[in-house]
Amino acid sequence: MSGLDSSLPAGGSDGRAGAIIVAGGQSQRMDGVDKLFLPILGKPLLSYTLTAFEASAVVHSMVLVLSASNLDQGNELVLKHGFRKVSKVCEGGDTRQESVRLGLEQLAPLPWIIVHDGARPCLESSIIERGMKEAARWGSAIAAVPITDTLKIVHKDGMVRETPDRSAFWAAQTPQIFPRDVLMDAHRQPDITSTDDASLVERMGHPVHVYFGSYSNIKVTTRDDALMAETLLKRRAESSS
Repeated sequence: MSGLDSSLPAGGSDGRAGAIIVAGGQSQRMDGVDKLFLPILGKPLLSYTLTAFEASAVVHSMVLVLSASNLDQGNELVLKHGFRKVSKVCEGGDTRQESVRLGLEQLAPLPWIIVHDGARPCLESSIIERGMKEAARWGSAIAAVPITDTLKIVHKDGMVRETPDRSAFWAAQTPQIFPRDVLMDAHRQPDITSTDDASLVERMGHPVHVYFGSYSNIKVTTRDDALMAETLLKRRAESSS
């Protein structure tokens, strides 16, 4: 890779990465339907996520983190679809943060770690490749997109307090990419909780660089999201045929 900074932390110019696919949620907003194994165009939703990483040249190994109730289905999916880069299917924790930490413990000691939500099935390998280039240049990289809606800061009583300038606001996505040592140190911080790994890394004072992901890289949390994902994946299949 070109344009690398010799002062970068562990990871440096070595572009080999391991991926943690976090899929340990309970699908609480899907009315009891497990979104991860929801059939989309004849295949489980999770299989699309894993396919993007299986096809990426920079990804050398994956750990799939699932809830205890999904371990058998996860192992069966890996075998059935031939995901050779999945080295381990392991049980997650009570929170996303704990699930990532448990995945880190199972992942091969590669220089870079990519964390991705299993429920983002519309990810394309090109976003992973672009993210690795940005991480090698800046020391970290997270996919995100600029906010397009008008934002309101609201009091508890529902009254608008302020309308901030949205130009500086981006919606964080995954993949999120960090040097292995940096991410491991971030997860060792005591008494800190966060909804994404970038926030943990930021708290250590390590710079986090944002790169443009994709508005199609949606996270499936509701039935409407699943319908949108199906539309996007169908359109992609038609355009490539």
